[in-house]
Amino acid sequence: MKGPILLFLTILLSGCAAQAAPAETTAAATVAATLPPETIAVVEEAEALAEAPAPAVPVILECTAPGVDTEVSDRAEIDFSNRADGYVMVRYTAETEKRLKVRVANTTTYTYNLTPGQWEVFPLSDGDGEYRVTVYKNVSGSEYATEMSARFSVELADEFAPFLRPNQYVHYTQAPETMALGEALCTGIEHPLEKVAAVYDYVVAEFSYDYEKAETVKSGYIPALDKVLAEKKGICFDYAALITAMLRSQQIPCKLVIGYAGSTYHAWISVWTEENGWVDGVIFFDGQTWKRMDPTFASSQQNSEEILDFIENGNYTVKYLY
Repeated sequence: MKGPILLFLTILLSGCAAQAAPAETTAAATVAATLPPETIAVVEEAEALAEAPAPAVPVILECTAPGVDTEVSDRAEIDFSNRADGYVMVRYTAETEKRLKVRVANTTTYTYNLTPGQWEVFPLSDGDGEYRVTVYKNVSGSEYATEMSARFSVELADEFAPFLRPNQYVHYTQAPETMALGEALCTGIEHPLEKVAAVYDYVVAEFSYDYEKAETVKSGYIPALDKVLAEKKGICFDYAALITAMLRSQQIPCKLVIGYAGSTYHAWISVWTEENGWVDGVIFFDGQTWKRMDPTFASSQQNSEEILDFIENGNYTVKYLY
């Protein structure tokens, strides 16, 4: 199967040559004439700058808890001041050694872990509508008691907001090396799909599937993006989170998707394009049809024909979007 067909726009830039100054007749001018003309250095520098590709500087969208719209108890805080930007922040303020959970419920219910004493960012993945966010504390075994909850309405300022900002699963603002790689891979590229292809091709070529980690990973695992990048290996969650982080830092709307590949619990990504809107589960065009983007399978199976047929033929069921 052929890889993505990319369209490249070549911009030809040329410097302007300066006209030579009239010859001087003094002794000082004779000595100066033996040195490289100063205008040469200026022209060379200008040409170099003109030919250098424009850097794809990451856009950092910080998440904050300004305390404008909140629900507060003596144990926890829920700050939904920035709900129009697609996220809610939660912090457990009391001391505890018990396990904590947060549920964000709309048409889908998302359950997350919560670390005591620090703010966590959770996306409002279902878009506009009525949400209920609830904080739970472990009682015993798998039983949890409600600590507090908040209800609020959401009207997004931008439909892409939940899939551009960092959150607990895709915390790219805490991953400077990941953002730097996204910048390096996308420098000189203007079209969003070409940026997607550059990031995708890098991960598929450079990363390997971590079978040992897949056997030992524990519930509640969250990818540490820069660590995954340094090790150049991981499980499907790592692959999807890393690519999502790089694309979001380049202002490309990207969903980290959790669901099933056949009967296997799996993670992959989906992106938005201006030409096609949300292309759920598929992101690149091979000249004939759109193909699903599954970097884990493509990398671990070395783009074998069998696995690409599996990826292409819709053997996926979406459960959660992050």
